[in-house]
Amino acid sequence: MQNALLDARLHDPYAYLGLHREQGQTLVRVFRPYDVQVWIRTATGFEPMQRIHPDGIFEWRGDTSPAMPYRLRIEKKGERHIVYELFDPYAFAPQISDHDLYLFNEGKLWQTYRTLGAHSVSNAGVNGIRFAVWAPNAERVSVVGDFNRWDGRMYPMHVHHASGVWELFIPELPPGSLYKLEIRNRASGEILIKTDPYAQRFELRPQTAALVPADSGFDWQDAAWMTHRENWDWLHAPLNIFEIHAGSWKRHPDGRFYSYRELAEHLLPYVLEMGYTHIELMPVSEHPLDESWGYQTTGYFAVTSRYGSADDFRFFVDACHQAGIGVILDWVPAHFPQDTFALARFDGTALYEHEDPRLGFHQDWGTYIFNFGRNEVKSFLLSSAHYWLSEFHLDGLRVDAVASMLYLDYSRKEGEWLPNKYGGRENLEAIDFLRDLNVMVHGEFPGALTLAEESTAWPAVSRPTYVGGLGFSMKWNMGWMHDSLSYMQQDPIYRRYHHDLLTFSQLYAYSENFVLPFSHDEVVHGKGSLFNKMPGDDWQKFANVRLLLTYQMTWPGKKLNFMGNEFAQQREWRVNAELDWGLLQQSPHAGAQALQRDLNHCYKNIPALHQLDFAAEGFQWIGCQDAEQSIISYLRRAKDGGFVLIVLNFTPVPRIGYRIGVPAGGMYREIFNSDSAYYGGSNMGNLGNIASVQMPWMGFADSIAITLPPLAGVVFCLQIS
Repeated sequence: MQNALLDARLHDPYAYLGLHREQGQTLVRVFRPYDVQVWIRTATGFEPMQRIHPDGIFEWRGDTSPAMPYRLRIEKKGERHIVYELFDPYAFAPQISDHDLYLFNEGKLWQTYRTLGAHSVSNAGVNGIRFAVWAPNAERVSVVGDFNRWDGRMYPMHVHHASGVWELFIPELPPGSLYKLEIRNRASGEILIKTDPYAQRFELRPQTAALVPADSGFDWQDAAWMTHRENWDWLHAPLNIFEIHAGSWKRHPDGRFYSYRELAEHLLPYVLEMGYTHIELMPVSEHPLDESWGYQTTGYFAVTSRYGSADDFRFFVDACHQAGIGVILDWVPAHFPQDTFALARFDGTALYEHEDPRLGFHQDWGTYIFNFGRNEVKSFLLSSAHYWLSEFHLDGLRVDAVASMLYLDYSRKEGEWLPNKYGGRENLEAIDFLRDLNVMVHGEFPGALTLAEESTAWPAVSRPTYVGGLGFSMKWNMGWMHDSLSYMQQDPIYRRYHHDLLTFSQLYAYSENFVLPFSHDEVVHGKGSLFNKMPGDDWQKFANVRLLLTYQMTWPGKKLNFMGNEFAQQREWRVNAELDWGLLQQSPHAGAQALQRDLNHCYKNIPALHQLDFAAEGFQWIGCQDAEQSIISYLRRAKDGGFVLIVLNFTPVPRIGYRIGVPAGGMYREIFNSDSAYYGGSNMGNLGNIASVQMPWMGFADSIAITLPPLAGVVFCLQIS
């Protein structure tokens, strides 16, 4: 075993290091390759240990055992003789229970982050850090760091054989210590230096070492929010999400990021003023490359250090909750990057991914696909979701790239994928994982949401698992988004030929709980900003943006908009610069922002615009067939029967005296007009109130004749006397 230790191949360090009984005596053996002399504390004081190998193996033998855990005195090599004391890690027994290991291996340890990783614990009355990692195909795993010269021989870990989990307690190790894991593959002997998959803190990129976390002392003040969330009726509540990238919403004049605490100071008042209900953060889990936007995750349990510490992030979420704003996190369980320091071929084998690239490699993104059929991978991902919701009080997870998880042939040609056991294209293991995820989230965190970015017609994505659904709370309506943008990009003269793009989504609008998204994906990679997607001159572009946002905010479904959409940013989003806030000095952009603000508050305050987002009873066509003039009109209803009337004109031609059927006689008040001069429009409208007449129209007994502004939407409500 001596040679195995010196060659960094020692599989079972406790069999050689630490305390043993040998020939009636007590033997203590330590390995201190960088020390001149070592003493061990016994009942009579510190006694010298004998160097038995020039590379730093020391032994002590005695008739009685030292008190456990025994303490060592060390004289360190160097220009100055430094003497200090420490406990020997191999004087402490492993702590992880067989029960936790069983649940982990079964894919059911939802709080694996409390077992694996680096944790401040007490062992035999001594405080220190317990390290644990899953590496079943390793011959030897060691903790290396700035505390042992990154020498893999010094702190080899103990393996819990059947589980593949390795563990070592290092006493009195201070928080903030840098560490990695050195792994020797059992079959090839390859040595890999890896970051801890369960690390909760990393040094600032481009460096990749983990840091020993300190215990959080954060004092949450959001009890009222959390209690309310447990019972909130999100199906019938307003949900209007402001999607942001934390590093490019705003920056300091010198280009520095806003910290999490600075975002709480500056972003939160903006969100409140604008009338959003939730913030969705693009991934803030640790990632090495800014240009990946966070979707190439390497730290599934770590808040990125770009913007501050974990407690800084807690401060941000807590501030949002105290202000009545929910926080949703973009979470990426579909794939992970090839970076050699992270999960890829973690123990020298395809551990988290599939060995066969037809299952395990995503060609579009150059990433590995998680092996959802492996129980330990399920424990990893489920506990990651649990971690973010538990440790940071997050209000939901938007699950990225769900479609790529559901289909084995996603973005693959014939011969580039393997069918499931029934010969089909469905990824059965991923389906089971997603169902387990949603059951766990909704069971453990009442009121928390899961939102699926799912771009296909997969059935029942947002239906409960007990009726065969995937169990998500909601699904992004990618079809509505694509149809709407395709329609708006048409020159108005040709829109009459594409009228079905406006109306088609009503055929499936209530098959799922839909969110209507204009996300970051629609304003990058040459797709153009919302503003630049629009046809016509600048006036028409602004009018079209205002009309599009009015359509979105009055159409059935919850809402999501990416930062910059709200003031019609002209250029595409760039991850390495802040938004073009200077545009708000120009009245058309300030007008677009004012329009979005007023729409947000209308949506939030008018029950008819949100209570029945997911029910056919909440929507009624007035007119959907006026393709020739590119006009649609409809009612949105509340649970008590109250309603608002919406009319949208998708041409630059004003329509004077345009007659609309109404469901009740009375006085109708124009409560919103996207052509208002306040928003940068031509200020054509209806001067407040219009009385209905008993003239049957569009299937209604009463009707009103309105002025319909060009490229604009108007909203009316019935005046109640």
